[in-house]
Amino acid sequence: MTRFSLAIDCKDPDVLMAFWAEALGYEPQPPPEEFGDWDAYFRHIGVPEEELQGATNVYLVDPAGVGPRIFFQAVPEPKVVKNRIHLDLNASGGRKFPMEVRRQRVDAEAERLVRAGATVLRVGDAGTVDHYFVVLQDPEGNEFCIN
Repeated sequence: MTRFSLAIDCKDPDVLMAFWAEALGYEPQPPPEEFGDWDAYFRHIGVPEEELQGATNVYLVDPAGVGPRIFFQAVPEPKVVKNRIHLDLNASGGRKFPMEVRRQRVDAEAERLVRAGATVLRVGDAGTVDHYFVVLQDPEGNEFCIN
């Protein structure tokens, strides 16, 4: 099995980390014990000073150790086009539940994440298909879905 980390380019790692920690139930990963912060660690391994982020934290981890680690990388350029990959957050409980229950769960999660800084882009109801989802953007405009 190949394990992976997810890297997210962003303007402000601290803002996105706070949002995604809330969205996913993840926690910041502390730097290695012998380093006071991530920049000190990155300096130690040879990352050039001009590439250091100055962010409080840069990694989020699943406290259960199941999900991938997420790296928030500060970049100078803003996001300008639609994502070519996005996260689907599964909040409905799946098709074993009636559509009305799934819709309520998805809407409740969307409302929670709007309070945390997300923006709703659209609500997707496939009509005759047994599927309901909400498309949102995180605080820097990265699209994701709740289904």
